[in-house]
Amino acid sequence: MLTVFIATFVLFLLVIGGMSLGYVFKRKSLQGSCGGITSLGIEKVCDCPEPCDARKKREAKAALRRRQLEKHRII
Repeated sequence: MLTVFIATFVLFLLVIGGMSLGYVFKRKSLQGSCGGITSLGIEKVCDCPEPCDARKKREAKAALRRRQLEKHRII
């Protein structure tokens, strides 16, 4: 049982090592093969004409935080 665990662990290390070598030599980040939602013609995840109330609250909270950070900036 322990040999199966060790063999599996070594296999995963080899796969991760191969992926990292590919990243180091090609300087290309990992990406999916399908192209994501842009291949479907959707520009954003939420395809609503107007944001929902929860999103409006989040955006207002983020804007308030940005204004406070600008106001209290030291440098």
